[in-house]
Amino acid sequence: MNESTFDFIIVGGGIIGASTAFKLRKKNPKSKILIIDKESQFASHQTGRNSGVIHSGLYYKPGSIKAKTCILGYHQLVEFCNKQNIEFDICGKIVVAKNDSDLTQLNSIALRGAENGLSNIRFLQKNEVKKIEPFVDVKAALHIPQTGIVNYSEVCERLISLAIEKRGSFRLNSEVIDLNRMGSMGAIRLKGNKHFYSEKIIFCAGLQSDRIAKIDGINEKIRIVPFRGDYYKLKNESRFKVRNLIYPVPDPKFPFLGVHFTRMVDSSVECGPNAVFSFSREGYSKTSFNYKDFYNSLTFKGTWKLFQENFSYGLKEYELAFSKKKYLIELQKIIPSLELSDLIPGRSGIRAQALDAEGKLLDDFLIRKGEIGIHVMNAPSPAATASLAIADEILSKL
Repeated sequence: MNESTFDFIIVGGGIIGASTAFKLRKKNPKSKILIIDKESQFASHQTGRNSGVIHSGLYYKPGSIKAKTCILGYHQLVEFCNKQNIEFDICGKIVVAKNDSDLTQLNSIALRGAENGLSNIRFLQKNEVKKIEPFVDVKAALHIPQTGIVNYSEVCERLISLAIEKRGSFRLNSEVIDLNRMGSMGAIRLKGNKHFYSEKIIFCAGLQSDRIAKIDGINEKIRIVPFRGDYYKLKNESRFKVRNLIYPVPDPKFPFLGVHFTRMVDSSVECGPNAVFSFSREGYSKTSFNYKDFYNSLTFKGTWKLFQENFSYGLKEYELAFSKKKYLIELQKIIPSLELSDLIPGRSGIRAQALDAEGKLLDDFLIRKGEIGIHVMNAPSPAATASLAIADEILSKL
């Protein structure tokens, strides 16, 4: 086996690629493994720009891949962090009812959580909510004790370091531009005309997943349509207003969880994110624009159907993006004592969300096999929590 040929190649150095490489190393300790990423460091996109929440599996449709892998991945992730001495905290969260219509949704959420195997979910009356989160003022809430927080970039880096021990290696700044087959081998051509070969190739390309899958002959009739989420942070003097994790009741029509409060493992507190259509798949400022990404989104009929059916929702999210005052008003529905001076601009992230031709956002994870390799084509939240179990799904298809 020469220096360009490997037993396994993983394209994508986010947490799903890292988890897959780690599981391959455990199963094949003598194998030669290569991890390729087009950025200058691993976890540059969704993995390094999410809320850092260890999701419990509360919301997801029973029997779905999301529900299954979130529950299994949760336990694997906690075990991995314990073994590797990675800081995490199973701090629990509350899902709050801001109005009467939310109260009905709380019951549905609790039932779904129970169907997914969660225990000890508690309904909290207003006075009980204040014992957990004193500054929250809502009608009622659910308490979900299983939810936690972790730094997923740290988890990702540890997974990769374990995966490349002995017979593993990685290449950063290496963008895949073409795929071919050479006999039994799949051939990857990188920018700069460097080639690598393997019979087993896994693509975990996140925001670029549909484009690479298309090169590999997959015509799934979906498109990655990027949604940017903007965060604010509470200034240090205001962190005391949030003890742990506080979520609103989500809109059941969308796979977004709404603007929420998250205490991070470094004790900072983030507020957000919103969810707005992005004109660039990897542009994190509010004015980022990439012509190719813009053209790809707007020439897909599913995008226009999504816009037409959800115009008012999209407009509200854009208002939150460009008005700190309106963002504050949304947050005050949960913590009324917050003031503009409590909020400082935070980071942003982009969700790699697959959309079908009918304008429907894919609600479940999607893994498909192409001519050259296996492709993870839709893996938004809770993919970080589920990553080790998603890796098991991938390995089962090799």
